[in-house]
Amino acid sequence: MSFPLPDSVEELKDLIGREVASLRASVRRTAEQPSTPPPGEEVTTPVQTFAVPAATPSRDGRPACLCSTHDKGASGTCSALGAIPASAVLLEPVYDETTRGVRDFLIVAGNRIRSAEWLEAPDQQVGQRFLEARPGAANSGLLPALADLVTRGGTMEGRVVDYTEQRLGRLHRAPLLYSAALCGEQVLLTWRPVQSQTELLTIDAQYLASMGWGHWDLLSGKVTWSEGLCRIFHADVRMPWSLEQLCDALLPDDLTALAEFLTSVLAGEEPAWTRIRFVVLGEVRTLDLLGRPVTGTDGRPWAVNLVARDLTPQIRSRRRLAETERESDRLRRQTQAERRVADALREALLPTHSQALAAVGLTVAASYRPAEADAAVGGDWYKCRLLPDGRVLVAIGDAAGHGLDAVARMSQQRHALAGLAQTGASAGEITTWLNELICSEPTGQTATVIAGHIDDSHTLHWADAGHPAPLLFRDGRARPLHTSRRGPLLGALPGYAYETTSTPLRSGDLLLLYTDGMVERRGEDINKGIERLAETMTRAAGGGPQELIDAVLADPDQAGHEDDACMLVIRVD
Repeated sequence: MSFPLPDSVEELKDLIGREVASLRASVRRTAEQPSTPPPGEEVTTPVQTFAVPAATPSRDGRPACLCSTHDKGASGTCSALGAIPASAVLLEPVYDETTRGVRDFLIVAGNRIRSAEWLEAPDQQVGQRFLEARPGAANSGLLPALADLVTRGGTMEGRVVDYTEQRLGRLHRAPLLYSAALCGEQVLLTWRPVQSQTELLTIDAQYLASMGWGHWDLLSGKVTWSEGLCRIFHADVRMPWSLEQLCDALLPDDLTALAEFLTSVLAGEEPAWTRIRFVVLGEVRTLDLLGRPVTGTDGRPWAVNLVARDLTPQIRSRRRLAETERESDRLRRQTQAERRVADALREALLPTHSQALAAVGLTVAASYRPAEADAAVGGDWYKCRLLPDGRVLVAIGDAAGHGLDAVARMSQQRHALAGLAQTGASAGEITTWLNELICSEPTGQTATVIAGHIDDSHTLHWADAGHPAPLLFRDGRARPLHTSRRGPLLGALPGYAYETTSTPLRSGDLLLLYTDGMVERRGEDINKGIERLAETMTRAAGGGPQELIDAVLADPDQAGHEDDACMLVIRVD
């Protein structure tokens, strides 16, 4: 049978109601039709008689029934215990006089089926308190569950208890499956051993795999859910949801999918599978549903079985992973953009050296190595160019920080120095003016610099603002240039007047200017780093400026710098 797909939740609920009503009407008509006997045969109805089992004494002479709910000799719930194929007792609540809560139960009737060889038969424990007869239940949570059953009503189905009890000095254990129901003011409790390890694992699998099952009897309206399904929908096992209630929890966008699924099941098609989202306590839960109809001889479904697996944790993890990937992609694209900007800035701010320097007898090479592999340029910078008055501007500096902010400050300081050098002022005056500029910035950032010039007599006139002194290689040895006029960091002391130091250079001298990233190591005195760089320069100074830079960068003692590192090498030809 096929059904038109509904367009709303209400239409889907109406479709389910009509199908159930049609099924029940069809069953009633079949039940009311009299059977037609063959011609001439008389129809007789046999008369059945039922014997009411009387309460019998237990094997040790103790009464098998202490029920207070029926007259002596009359039948009651206790009379049916012998027909139950599992251990069974009838319990009467024992109330606390103060709180009026259930504190124990009295065993008033029991059958003779033993759930384990080391456990007494229930009929041998009539007249005992439940915790006296079953001491292992004290820590199993079974007693509170039975007390809650008395208070709220309903049933308890399939509760697994790892029952442990000490008997005759030995510990015994058995996994038992308990079920209970109210019978008036009494509680009918049955239990049996878990039949196999497979059954126990099946119960645990619902928890491990976030699965559950449900059974909807369309004729009687009875609905049965496993604890796993109740946990998924946060429902009470005593009040499982009808198919209509499932529709009410449906995410509206999944109406068509659920309608196709239910109509295929109700039409007798099997198996049916779908993925549906439900709103449970304000949270969207994604479930895989597998449905199968239970059909009668006429082919019509009289019940529906569903198995559900909760995929919400996996969906949530995938969503977080997707968000992380999107954020990583955004950061990657941002880094790539910053790298392109930094590459452009490096080419603009740290250009290759002009052939004009060779005309005045100087050979120059430079290197910049950022501390971060993804960065193309940072706060370190250098300047070496021929000025209009014939002097060669020589400078190296380090603006505090990393990234594009440091690049902006580096650019400002470098261009400011180039402009100040056009005035023809001394190295000390240029450095003093640059300090005033940095002191006036609202950021409060500092910087270091060595600024000066080489005149036509190849004399280096330089000023030092908190920067490591240049290394001079001469006569087979490299050593730092000495100055007694070293000043503080730029931006640290407004109004400070920097002084100029003059150092004559000779033909064949190699001058190495560098930033502190070349010599600083965590936990080490900076003087050790300077000595190490001087030793490396001494070993490798036989070639030109570029060969010296290559040798320094290839030296394993110079690897692992934690800050931006910049070098400027000048050879006097």
